[in-house]
Amino acid sequence: MNVIRQISFIGLIGIGVTVIIITTGIDLSSGSVLAMASVFAASFAHPIKDASGAYVDAVAQYPLIVPLVLGLGVAALAGAVCASFIAFFPIPPVIVTLGMMTAARGVAFLWTGGKPIGDFHDAFNYLGAGFFLGIPMPILLLILFTVFSWLILTKPKFGRHIYALGGNEQAAIISGVNVKLIKIVVYAYASFLAGVAGISLSARIESGQPSAGLGFELDAIAAAVIGGTSQSTGGIGTVQGTIVGALIIGVINNGMTLLGINSYWQQIVKAIIIVGAVMLDKKRNK
Repeated sequence: MNVIRQISFIGLIGIGVTVIIITTGIDLSSGSVLAMASVFAASFAHPIKDASGAYVDAVAQYPLIVPLVLGLGVAALAGAVCASFIAFFPIPPVIVTLGMMTAARGVAFLWTGGKPIGDFHDAFNYLGAGFFLGIPMPILLLILFTVFSWLILTKPKFGRHIYALGGNEQAAIISGVNVKLIKIVVYAYASFLAGVAGISLSARIESGQPSAGLGFELDAIAAAVIGGTSQSTGGIGTVQGTIVGALIIGVINNGMTLLGINSYWQQIVKAIIIVGAVMLDKKRNK
């Protein structure tokens, strides 16, 4: 349960990254978008202050919907902006999302002045530290969005269009698929999931950190690739495979930490795993 809770944030980001990679795209901005959504939501999640200026526990200054809408809205907007450049201009996704990675992190630091935001009311903290039917909220969010994303990819026509776009974009266009709309929805949804992860993470650690999510995008990409999402061919991948990939990374990280392996070596091991997974993918789809 502890490992699953630790990888729940990577898993949420990984689901969005998986959908993007299926369309032959890539997203390097998810970690920064997570931080941006985290600090925006945290700014409006304080309890009311009393006459002395101290916070009154459990009494919300704003309804819970306010920090949620602001945090998730900013995250989804970032994804839609990236997708607009990718869809309407001949700019590779790696360049666009790299730019957003830098910009979103800068916005997070500007918004907070480089300082963490704390003192949340209880309703907000529940999103990261609470339990529902004995299940920690981060795990419950991961389960809900895994099921929802699986349904979107497998049941409606829209899901088939996503796979068609990844398999052959020109063929998808000729078949009448609205490729530009799909790209906008896919990137906005991936950033939305990064926002969900950011809000849940800030609620769990009771702090909105502008430096949160550093390197999360790489772990999410690794989880997707390890889980069978094809970086080389497109049109191949499943969200359940990504969750398995995230669990593998979580178990490896946890195991190396328990064994006392230096954190720098852990980064090298993860890099080897990512490259190895891509090599296996290339060989399998040769």
